Amino acid sequence: QVQLVESGGGLVQPGGSLRLSCAASGITFGAYTMGWYRQAPGKQRDMVASITSGGETDYADSVKGRFTISRDNAKNTVYLQMNSLKPEDSAVYYCNARRWVIYWGKGTLVTVSS
Repeated sequence: QVQLVESGGGLVQPGGSLRLSCAASGITFGAYTMGWYRQAPGKQRDMVASITSGGETDYADSVKGRFTISRDNAKNTVYLQMNSLKPEDSAVYYCNARRWVIYWGKGTLVTVSS
């Protein structure tokens, strides 16, 4: 059974930092492209960052220079380091694993507010 479990969300002030983690099980983690998506209330789910099995990364323009995605294949975990957070970064953040199928986690809420 495939499971993606996100953690690390919470309430943070503007300008602050958070690190999200996504622990995967039930898949050959190293073979998958891993991604972080986010969805704010009333909006569509958008890609935030992704990292391929080879370590190539891609970012949404809105987070370039502020967010960093990384993976630890030994721990079957992907991370999203978020710095200089803005109120518009508030959303539910979802982890996904993509190869010829796509798996999703249940999400973790990030709220950026003073």
